[in-house]
Amino acid sequence: MKTSDPPIIIFKDDDTTHPNRFNIFNRCNAANDILSESTLPARQRKPPKAKALPQSPASFTATIDRDGRCELARSGARLFPYWSFTKPVIAALALMLEAEGGLDLRAPLDLPELPGGITLARLLDHSAGLPDYGTLPDYHADVAAGRAPWPRDLLVARVLAQHSRDEWRYSNLGYLLAREAIERAACRGLAELVRDRIAGPLGLESVRLAEAPADFAELHWPEARDYHPGWVYHRTLIGTAGDAARLLRGLSDLLSQDAFARMTACRELGGALPERPWTRHGYGLGLMCGDWGETRVFGHSGAGLFSANAVYHCPETGRTVAAFTHGPFEGPAEIAVAKLVAGR
Repeated sequence: MKTSDPPIIIFKDDDTTHPNRFNIFNRCNAANDILSESTLPARQRKPPKAKALPQSPASFTATIDRDGRCELARSGARLFPYWSFTKPVIAALALMLEAEGGLDLRAPLDLPELPGGITLARLLDHSAGLPDYGTLPDYHADVAAGRAPWPRDLLVARVLAQHSRDEWRYSNLGYLLAREAIERAACRGLAELVRDRIAGPLGLESVRLAEAPADFAELHWPEARDYHPGWVYHRTLIGTAGDAARLLRGLSDLLSQDAFARMTACRELGGALPERPWTRHGYGLGLMCGDWGETRVFGHSGAGLFSANAVYHCPETGRTVAAFTHGPFEGPAEIAVAKLVAGR
């Protein structure tokens, strides 16, 4: 992380009426990044004081202090799925390509799946209003049954058959389309881009894209051996807890100051969330952001069928923390990070 972190810019989203505004931050169901459809409380103008955090189950963590020292707790060289912590990498790659003239994040995309006027930036900040495959019962059933992932076009057709157009809605479909746009612009696949543009420059020896069941067979969680990573349609990285923290900490070194400020410019979405440390929450360009009580953070959480993770940086303490937990809900991982990132 650069010596002077950019401020987290909070701007308001005044539409509090529709039920899917907050679903990125809701409890996960039993499939990758499947988020429930409940309506959460409207944001509070002043962040409430954080309640005492409950005890979280055993977690595997990595903590990097402001001076770069890394402390590992139980995690070591174990490999974990990063799930939606892959989204910040996709957004960072898009910003790199834009800086080189290969992409324009603000230009409308000409895709048959999208209505006119949708830009890559809107896919990356979830403001395109696209539905998500998390509401498809057949998706849940086939993941749980261990079946092969659906063909890409079938998945897209089934998702788009749902009615959406909310102003803000968390959408894994949007990140599938964003990944494809980046791959077309770069004339390279995401695995190569991650290796050459992210993992290589940052020295992340464990980080790579999971492309087949054999990749998941190497992971710490036993259930991973029965999971096909192709069910994560935007794709998922795998790696150690230490490299997850190094990845988030290193993003500002890979991007210009202006580009990184765009990632952390935070659209405010709501207030406190049950069983999670958030007292104010929002979303930037591939980054979750907001307040955990008195602690400002940005990063991303993720969850899949059998595990969850949270990777966050606090500008005030200069700490970056990654936590990986067993079970399909991000709350325990976020709670583990909250205690460490604030210096408790």
